[in-house]
Amino acid sequence: MHLSIRRRLRDSTQLSNMRLTRNVASYGYVAVVSGLVALIDLLPPGQNYPRSDQIAEVVYLIVAVVLLSSADIRIERGHLNLSGLAIGVAAILLSPLNTTIVGIASALAHRGRGRWEILANAATSAAYGAVGATVASQLRVRGTLSLEGRLTVLVALTVACWILVAGALSIRTGESIPSIVKHNFTPSFYLAFGYFALSALLVSYVLDGSPLGYLLATVVCVLALALTDTISGRRVRRVLESELSDADRHLFHSRAVEGVIHNLRNHVANAAGYLKEIDPRRLDPVDRENVATAAAAANDAVTVLRSLAQGATPRVSYAVEPVDLNELITRALGMARPRARTKEVQLALRESPEEVNVRADPLLLREVITNLVNNAIDAVPVNGHVELKSGRRGNGWPYFSVTDDGPGVNDDQRHHLFEPHFTTKEGGTGLGLFMSYGIVREHQGDLLYEGNRHGAVFTVALPPYSR
Repeated sequence: MHLSIRRRLRDSTQLSNMRLTRNVASYGYVAVVSGLVALIDLLPPGQNYPRSDQIAEVVYLIVAVVLLSSADIRIERGHLNLSGLAIGVAAILLSPLNTTIVGIASALAHRGRGRWEILANAATSAAYGAVGATVASQLRVRGTLSLEGRLTVLVALTVACWILVAGALSIRTGESIPSIVKHNFTPSFYLAFGYFALSALLVSYVLDGSPLGYLLATVVCVLALALTDTISGRRVRRVLESELSDADRHLFHSRAVEGVIHNLRNHVANAAGYLKEIDPRRLDPVDRENVATAAAAANDAVTVLRSLAQGATPRVSYAVEPVDLNELITRALGMARPRARTKEVQLALRESPEEVNVRADPLLLREVITNLVNNAIDAVPVNGHVELKSGRRGNGWPYFSVTDDGPGVNDDQRHHLFEPHFTTKEGGTGLGLFMSYGIVREHQGDLLYEGNRHGAVFTVALPPYSR
């Protein structure tokens, strides 16, 4: 017992030290990037820089950055908003200093997030914008950029964005750069950036300082917003349809299980009772063994029925105080380390910097996290990766997610995930996800599968704690 407590304290201390180190390193990264931006902006303007009186374009693009950030494109492990469109236009048309100002303004759209997210977004946006504007200054001929030059600027800006953001995520979460590239640089990711580049290229041609130019640029931005909202709306509808389907199937199986349990409980109890009344001393060895086997089978049946009953209708005992999801996933990570070490699986933790308190039964919720983490560790290959993350969804609900780089779940398996006794693991009981879904449902929350061919992502979203 004392060794176990000591081990937990040591793991907790190590996790705290790790979080402190990453916090210091991540803020240091932001400081270094900001310093590089300042150096770029302090370079003396050359003859290829655009005119200095760009106040109208700067103000327009600042407003565009804030408004375009209101719509985003959901990708496998995050979101991309449309602010890159305006920053790309700024890099083509403005000086590095003015582009930096536009990039910093993108942080206004993230003011509701944590401090580090705001600073990191401002620094990286300003940095890749300044890099693009500097490249543009070297490619201008008599103050203008050719089509090839504009495309080169957008490519340079995009590559700088990828490098800066990947570096920030790696330092903040502890995940390696190759893992970040593998999980984030997907076809939809490239498609989104191609979409930004095409829109930025078009706006850079129509935004010529004239009233008509501002009107046409606004039309392009509005169309980009409308298209993004349409894409986002379709994704949301698909998610909602999937959630409804999962809820319907789980409700159907829960009621079926409850009926089966009700019908079998008395029969199994009667059989177990009669078996207990038999005196094994009066039996010959063969009959004694048969009775023992029958009693063990009856006890196993009782255990299975109890597990099914808990999964179908778990009894939730809400804690008086709010439950911190950050604390729960940190403990779960510590408890999962021995299991992960046997497969040399790398565990990563990305805690939310903001408050993620929920009203919950901590024991049951910990069981859900443990089930999801153990499933993820079992699913990944040797030297695989599993990440625990917490935060808030767009509707303000706190959530935690478990992501792995295993084979994922195919479409046929996807529709049976939360059914009892469905499993893809050898030796699995198929009750873990079924019970987890029931626990989350009793908390009035959602358990979602958001994986793809690059791995599985299970997300649990819960109503926020309210006093």
